[in-house]
Amino acid sequence: MKLLVTGGAGFIGSAVVRLAIGRGHHVVNLDALTYAACLDNVASVSQSPLYAFEQADIRDRAALTRIFATHQPDAVMHLAAESHVDRSIDEPGDFISTNVTGTYELLEAARAYWVDRGRPEGFRFHHISTDEVFGSLGPTGKFSETTPYDPRSPYSASKASSDHLVCAWYHTYGLPVVMTNCSNNYGPYHFPEKLIPVIILNALAGKPLPIYGDGSNVRDWLYVEDHADALLLVVQNGMVGRSYAIGGENERSNLELVRTLCAILDEMQPLPQGSYADQITFVTDRPGHDARYAIDPARIREELGWRPSVTVEEGLRRTVAWYLDNEAWWRPLQARKGVGQRLGVGA
Repeated sequence: MKLLVTGGAGFIGSAVVRLAIGRGHHVVNLDALTYAACLDNVASVSQSPLYAFEQADIRDRAALTRIFATHQPDAVMHLAAESHVDRSIDEPGDFISTNVTGTYELLEAARAYWVDRGRPEGFRFHHISTDEVFGSLGPTGKFSETTPYDPRSPYSASKASSDHLVCAWYHTYGLPVVMTNCSNNYGPYHFPEKLIPVIILNALAGKPLPIYGDGSNVRDWLYVEDHADALLLVVQNGMVGRSYAIGGENERSNLELVRTLCAILDEMQPLPQGSYADQITFVTDRPGHDARYAIDPARIREELGWRPSVTVEEGLRRTVAWYLDNEAWWRPLQARKGVGQRLGVGA
């Protein structure tokens, strides 16, 4: 296939780009190169004859029209988004503009391209979203494709809006869409403002390891390369008009996760004395912090035969090892706007 991947210089998008090219697909990486993007994420495939890069904003319809006409993709994999909850609290307008308006512009450009080509049956518009659109779970239960939407942050509300737009373009215009909602991703190339890289890099720097509230918030952790594998499966074999919930089947509380990271660091890069866990610090909770996320991935398992292959313990070990070996990647990113600062205090 020839895939147009939006946000392909970001964390999840670059994992999709690397895996797709490794499997022989042609990839056009469309990225605006905003603060969280990094072309080093795709350096390993950037010289491949299967790879092309287009710097463009998904809100720029003229640029999108040109890119579709030039590259003529078989499918769109739409990952470009503002995605950091704390930043969405402080600057919600950026999230509405990119995630809602940008998705609308991309849908319209894709629809015009699809119509101009005679509505080919094999074309797909794959919209990649998050489980955060479903809100917050109690101690029991799991999200599924039929869970009602209940977003709680500007970020999740903007992603919920984009999900509804994609569904509307399917029902109203017949655009052949598939949609996925994933649990929390982690792994190599994770931008150093998210929880796991913050903990690893603060630990190495001898800084406090900040945990919101009492650390009881629970997430279902999905290794990013497992997620990329699922996304490629859905864009190729998913049923048109269908959504698929993609989970890691690895629930952990934030405190449990941080303690596991500290134990791995104690083993891989031990301190002269004591444990990295001694640096754990509890800080004021995030406004509107969802208590628990968990996904029931039965549909993708039963219809497409997919299951995650990496346990959270193995994935965290791989992730710590990657950050220890790749300081040249993460060190410059720490100088970018907002990284290392407490965000999300605008409420």
